[in-house]
Order: sequence, then structure tokens, then C-alpha cells
Amino acid sequence: MDANEWRQVLDAAWPWLRILTIWVLAWVVLRMIRRVLRLLKTYLIGRADQMGDARRVETLMNVFRYTANIVIVAVGIMATLGTVGISIAPILATAGVAGIAIGFGAQSLVKDFFTGLFLLIEGQVSEGDNIEAAGKSGYVERVTLRHIRIRDYDGSVHFIPNSMITTVTNRSRDYAYAVIDINVPRKENLDRVFRLMEQVVEDMRGDPAVGSLILEGIDMAGVEKVEDAAVGLRCRIKVTPSKQWRVRREFLRRMKARMDSVEEVQSVA
Repeated sequence: MDANEWRQVLDAAWPWLRILTIWVLAWVVLRMIRRVLRLLKTYLIGRADQMGDARRVETLMNVFRYTANIVIVAVGIMATLGTVGISIAPILATAGVAGIAIGFGAQSLVKDFFTGLFLLIEGQVSEGDNIEAAGKSGYVERVTLRHIRIRDYDGSVHFIPNSMITTVTNRSRDYAYAVIDINVPRKENLDRVFRLMEQVVEDMRGDPAVGSLILEGIDMAGVEKVEDAAVGLRCRIKVTPSKQWRVRREFLRRMKARMDSVEEVQSVA
């Protein structure tokens, strides 16, 4: 092949080489961004004081990685179109006009993004939290700028658009209280019941299975209500986040067994 033929071959292959170069560079940039985000996540998690801060960092890094993927791929597509001879100026102009028209009908989507951004920046919600939002409660599996995905106790998955969230109740911050109400007969000696409740909590704190979940001893509120046949008692136990339900159920189980054993002793006596 002479020089002219080689030049023709190179001219024909040049656009494809440029396209290949564009996507190789896009791949390299994505790899670099992901590496930087991994290093930044490791550094921030190492400086985090609490598990909640670590989850917040993890959530933010996932959002940044997702956003970077969209931006790099969009730039690669526009560069590819320009290489094959398709002018992107009319496309951008059309997208701008269409964006204005679509913007009027997509105000909730814009609100989703801004609300999600502030939810993440302020640390109101992180993946792994147990929250209640928009009338739904459960375990947060995914947080994006568009929605929050939570799974409730029976396994149902709820996708909540961020624009619908006005109040977030987060049960995974610092500590929680297991609030416990029990009813006892009116004739029961309340001082004796209070002592039984305190003994049950002390036994639980000495149990390796649940003792690590309890942060402080029982906080006895006292008599909550008086009815014709029963008296309502209330107490609370300070526990680690999201463990209040487990501690409450274990307390009630042990309290029932303790009261049964006392009644058996009294009946024998």
C-alpha cells in the first residue's frame, strides 16, 4: 500500500480511534474517581466517632459515585456524537427548551433532589438506620437523591420520594429507650412489683446475650393509670439504638416468668 492508501485508511479509522480514546479516558476517569472516593471514605470513616457517622459517610460516597457515573457517561456520549459528525449544539439547545417545558411538570422531581441533598448533608438519614417517614417505618436499605428505600418488619419494601418527607423520626441515633407498660391486679403490692422489675433488669444486664444492649439501669416512672381491676405501671430502659424492641420483649418474658414463680411460691406457702 502506498502513502495515499495508508492515509485513506487512517482517515477512515480516525473517528473510531477517537471514540475508543474517549471511552478509554472515561473509564480511566471513573476508575480514578472511584479510587479517590474509596480513599476519602476510608479516611472519613477512620475519623468518625460513631457508627452513625460511618453510615452517613457510606451513604454520601454512594451518592457521589452514582452522580459521577452519570456525568462522565453523559460527557462521553456527547463527545462521541461530536466525533461522528452529529452537532451537539442543536441537541443542547433543544434540551434547554425541553428542560424548561419539562421543568414545569417535574417540580416534584427537582424537590426530590434538593430534599434528598439536604437529608444527606444534614445527616438526617443514612443507610442502615431505622426510621419513620411519610407514614412508613423500617430499616433504610438505600438513600438516593430521588428516594429512600426502606424495608418494614414484615419484609415489605417502601420507596418514598424525598419530596414527600416532611418529618423524619430516626431511631438509630446515640441511644433509645425501651418503654414498658405492664398491668398488675389492684390488690398487688406495688413495691414488691417494682423490686421484681428492678431485679429483672439487673439479671438482664448480667446476661451476655442482652447485657451489652442495656446502657443504664431501669428508670421507674411509676403508676401510669388506675383501672377498676388493674393498675398500669410504666418504666423505661436506656439501650443501644434500634434495640429497644428486643430488650422490651425480653424484659416482658422474664417479668412474666418471675411473677409466675412468685405466685407459685405464695400458693405453696
